[in-house]
Parts: sequence; C-alpha cells; structure tokens
Amino acid sequence: MSRKNSKSIILVVAGIVVVSAVVFGAFYLARNVFVPKNVRTVEDATSSLQRMVNQIDPQTATPKKSSVEYTEQTDTTAEELPELENNKVTAKATTDLYAEIWCSPEKAGSGTDGWMRELAEQFNAAGYQVDGQRVSVQIRNVSSGLGNDYITTGKAIPDGYTPSSRLWIDMLAAKGINCDYVRERTVGNVAGFLLNKKLYDSLVEKYGQADLKALTEATGDGLLTMGYTNPFTSSTGLNFLISTLQRYDRNDPLSESAVEGFRKFQANVPFVAMTTVQMRDAAERGSFDGLVLEYQLYQNDAVLNKAYKFVPFGYRHDNPLVVTPSTSDAKRQIIELFATYCDENGADLANRYGFNGLDDYKSENPEVDGNTLISAQKLYKDNKDNGKPVVAVFVADISGSMDGAPLRALQESLINSMRYINSNNYVGLVSYSDYVTIELPIAQFDLNQQAYFKGAVESMRAGGGTATFDGICVAADMVQKALAEHPDAKPLIFVLSDGETNSGYDLSDVSGILKALRIPVYTIGYNANIDALKQISSINEAASIDASTDDVVYQLKNLFNANM
Repeated sequence: MSRKNSKSIILVVAGIVVVSAVVFGAFYLARNVFVPKNVRTVEDATSSLQRMVNQIDPQTATPKKSSVEYTEQTDTTAEELPELENNKVTAKATTDLYAEIWCSPEKAGSGTDGWMRELAEQFNAAGYQVDGQRVSVQIRNVSSGLGNDYITTGKAIPDGYTPSSRLWIDMLAAKGINCDYVRERTVGNVAGFLLNKKLYDSLVEKYGQADLKALTEATGDGLLTMGYTNPFTSSTGLNFLISTLQRYDRNDPLSESAVEGFRKFQANVPFVAMTTVQMRDAAERGSFDGLVLEYQLYQNDAVLNKAYKFVPFGYRHDNPLVVTPSTSDAKRQIIELFATYCDENGADLANRYGFNGLDDYKSENPEVDGNTLISAQKLYKDNKDNGKPVVAVFVADISGSMDGAPLRALQESLINSMRYINSNNYVGLVSYSDYVTIELPIAQFDLNQQAYFKGAVESMRAGGGTATFDGICVAADMVQKALAEHPDAKPLIFVLSDGETNSGYDLSDVSGILKALRIPVYTIGYNANIDALKQISSINEAASIDASTDDVVYQLKNLFNANM
C-alpha cells in the first residue's frame, strides 16, 4: 500500500472518530444541557422535567387485561407473610426440650434493647428442669404486629408471645384465638408523644395543658404537624390511633363524630411513617413538630431526651407474656419458670435499659375490645386521606439483573397488593431497563383499571440496563399531569428495583425537581442496599424498604395499607 493511500485511510478514520464524537457530544448535551441542578420553583421543575422526558422519549405499551378476583378482604393471608426464619433468633435454645417465645424488638435485640434476650441466656445457663429433664427458652425477634399476623393466619405459632402491648392479644381474642396470660406485665413501658420544649410551653399556655386533647386540637387547627407510625404494624401507632378516636368520642370511638374529628386531625398529618426510624429522621429534619415513641427508647436517646418533652398517652405498654392455645403442658411450665426468673432477676437490668419509667402513669382510656381495634384499623384505612384520592405511579425495574426470582417477586407483590389500594385512587405503571415504557397510563383504580394493571404486571420481561432515574422522571411527569385534573389528590411514586443506576439520568439530575414538586418517592430494594434510592426517598420524607424477595409481599401490603 502506498504512503498516499495510507494517509488517506488515516484521514478517513480520524474523520469518522471526530464525527462520532461530535454526534455523541451533541446527544449528551441535548440530554443534559437543560438538566437543572438547583431547581427552586414548581414552574421551573415542571418545564425542566418535560424537557427531560422528551429526551427520554418513553414508549407506551398496548394495555392488556387480565382477570381480577374481586374481594373486600383486607386481612393478611398466610401466603403474604415472610418465612419465619427471616425473624432472627437472638437467644438460642440449649436443650432438646425448650419453649420458643416471640419477643418484640425493644426486648429481643441488642444493647439496651436486649432485656429479655439477656435474661433468656442467663436462664438457659442456670440448669432449670421440668419432670427431671433440663429445659431452656429460645427468643425470636418478631415485631408485635407481625407476630399477630403469623398467629392469626396459622402460618407459624409460637409457644409464647410477648408483644409490647396487650392490644394485639385482644385482637387475637376477637378472632377466636384465646391465649392464656402468664404475666400481664413482664417489664413496664409507656407510649407517649414528644414535643420540643418551646412548643410544649405554647400548648400549655393556649390549652391549659399539653395532653392528647391539646395535641390533636392543635394539629387539627394546623398549629403543628404530628407524626405517628403505621397502626397495622406498630404498637405505638395502634395505641395512638385508638386513643385519638377515643379523644373525639370516649364512649364510641367508631362513631361519626369520632370519624369527623379524626379526619380533621389527619388533614394536617403529612404522612404516616412506616418505621420509628423514618419518623425520627423526619422529625430531625423539621418535618414534624411532634412524634410518638415509647418511653424506653426516649430514655436511651440522648438527642431526643435533650430536645423534646415526653407526654404519655393511651394504654400502657407493659409487655405481657402469653402462651398460645396449642402449647403443651411441659412448655407452659418452661415459660412459667422463665417468667418467674425474669420477675426475680430482671428489675435492675430493666431499670438500666430504660424500662419501668413513669410507673405511676395510669391510662384514663376506657376498656376497648379486639373487635373495636380491628374496626379502628379499617376506619383508618378508609379515612386517613379525608376522602381525597391518591395519584400514584409504580416504577418497576425490569433490567437484566431482575430476571428470575426478583422479577417474579415484584410481579407477585404488586398483584397481591392490588387488594390494599382503595378504588378511589388513581394508579399508573412504568417499567424501565435501558429504556422507559409507560405500561399503563394513570386512571382511577376501578375494576377495569385493576384488570389492565394486572395484565401489564404479568407481561413484564427482564433484560437490559438500569435507567432508574429515567423511570422516575417519566413517573413524575405522569403524576404532575394527573394532578392538573385532580388538584386535591396526594401524589406518590413507588420505585421497585434491585440495583444501582448504570444508564440515563442520575440522582443529581432529578433530586431538585422532586423536591420542588414535593412528590414522595417510596423505594423498595430487592436484595439490595441502594444508597441513591434511599437518598431519593429522603427528599420528601418517604420510606426506603430493603426487602428480600420472600418478604416483599408483606412489606408492600403494609406500605399500601398506610399510604394507599
């Protein structure tokens, strides 16, 4: 080959490289030049979002219907629950004959949350016997509400059960599961609400005292924002719900006047937290003026102790211990021996760990039965949004890493959770890999939309990269356009993903827009710890759930009960 020809080829190749670079650079600039980093107004956010969505250019799928079994059922089923092994055994049995006790996290954990766990380890080392055979106990860390669901469905049943509050045991009795009390109290605790000291003083000045009546009245009047936890899963949340209803009608917490009062109060609650951690983080960022908490946790948190006043409310949380109906006589004897051991050896440890404070507090609430508590949960579900609908878009990751079990879990969880979405809400669905597809435009979640939603979920297939924030952009644009038609609706986005973003826009591109538009983004990570998604959730005080593929059904059910 001549030197002249070689030079020509080099020039051609160089030209191709330059042109390619220019084309790629032009595409990159076109995609990113209008991405705002410090969006301040809704108008700026809306226009910027529209430009970004135009660059993303989402596809729109042809909707497909799938048959839906209409049901009013809102009770948990056994299939929804995670496997029991997901709940950690924190004190292992040391003998062949033992009794397993399900224990709420503030007693079965580590550090100051390990009161019963530590006593169990001591008990197991002490050599107790039943009928000449050495025995022990096994402590499994199971939250109060989850334990109630396991026992109710029969998916798993312990020998002993010690929730934070007796309210859960009353609910079991209402469902025909009559447990026998071993102790009505193992260790003392109290539920309460926290107010910063300046606000506490202002309530006392305005209402005469800073009690639950003053708190709910001030919240209803828009003078403060209150945070509480999900009453379907949290002992303190359930206690707060029934106590608030009783505040409006002491004799009939399910009456019209109670419902009307609750709606007025709830109108000024920005959101119901999924977990105590989420609620506390929101309070630290100033989203709440007050929050609910147990006294033991308050005592052990120097930051909260310094910044807030604690005001007790409702029913005591004295951590009762019961045995379930199927428990054998030998295991009942073991649990009785253990309860006696706790009585005789647990007081000093309990005091050190923050329990048994406010022992002189007595509830002024009237007695309430389990049927009333179950009805109160349903009342909450129906009235938490004051008749205002929710506009929500689900954003589903169908990238290659979701293939197999993760995608099947996502599909199963979404289809199962349809029953927990109120039909007056408006729902859409987006999927994403390298590209974004609008699987289902937003519409009222009636039976017709439910059939399309189920069909769209069933049709999703995995493959490609992970453009998470492209999917969020498209969902936010859909929500904004739906809000123009339904201005009183509450906007929500739910992102279901298992991996880090590796294509498309990134967190810095969309965070300012979401903050300006004030759209909460709940994220559900499948077998992953996705820091970027957690940051997205924190922008507008939404929850980020790190769910494994075998408990995400239950997690989503609780999320939708609280928010949809």
